[in-house]
Amino acid sequence: MKIADRARRIMLTGAAFLAAALLSPGNLYAQQSTHPWGQLETKYLFGFTTGADIGAEGEKEISAETSASLGKRGGRYAALSHRLEFETTISQFVQIELGLIGSTHNARNAPGLDNINNSNLQGVFGEIRYLLIEKTPNSPFGLTLSFEPNFARIDDSTGQRVVKYEFETKIQADYEIISNRLYGAVNLIYEPELVRDLHTTKWEREATYGLSGALAWRVTSNVVVGAEAGYYRRYEDGLLFKRYAGSAVYLGPTLYVQLTRKAFLQAAFSTQIAGHSIDTPGQNMDLDHFSRHRAKLKLGVEF
Repeated sequence: MKIADRARRIMLTGAAFLAAALLSPGNLYAQQSTHPWGQLETKYLFGFTTGADIGAEGEKEISAETSASLGKRGGRYAALSHRLEFETTISQFVQIELGLIGSTHNARNAPGLDNINNSNLQGVFGEIRYLLIEKTPNSPFGLTLSFEPNFARIDDSTGQRVVKYEFETKIQADYEIISNRLYGAVNLIYEPELVRDLHTTKWEREATYGLSGALAWRVTSNVVVGAEAGYYRRYEDGLLFKRYAGSAVYLGPTLYVQLTRKAFLQAAFSTQIAGHSIDTPGQNMDLDHFSRHRAKLKLGVEF
């Protein structure tokens, strides 16, 4: 059995066990007495995986986020995405986010990529999140559906000038397994893309599907640490399951710190531990369509 297939089966089995534990009526949450620590919003507790909470109606937030894709099969490679975001919860069930995206690319002698070292204003994005199932004192399960349209004039991977449209869709579920201490989350991801080089009129169609899961433990009232795994598949020549191109499995730690009552810091790091690319057969990782490492750092302030 290939390493990527084995890793995928392990992830799917783990997600099934997590879902069974989260939905069990005998979960540990119901067995806990009221904890002296206050509630934490779960949206940012899990690294690259997103929690289901959307905040209180009328709440607003400004945040700065940098995410990095690091390492290819050889040479030097770093692609950074910088986001400046504003979000507001306009009702009990709807949250809206708008923002600007900047990019920094540094590549030298990386297979299949031009040498590049530049920074640009990459594009703009919006996001709408709809809370389908709200947590209650007797049911600590939340479910949210999110849509994120994105326009970019710089390619995320290569740093070259393009015209690019993305429409990421996520189903985000989380659960307080132990009240105010242990949290679990699962995301299902579908991200179709339309990309056109500036020198052609031909549009390339691609799609990425993903499944991520995370557990987070609140070690103090203000600090949450955890672990996260993600499985991603890339398809080309269409916006659905047209032509399989590669897959990757990531694993790594997460950190969330509530700096003040209104400010927080989020960090995550993941390493590709298995994968497969049709362009490079015989390798146990896909470094053609995905990076070797991923990192994320976010600072947010609510008001």
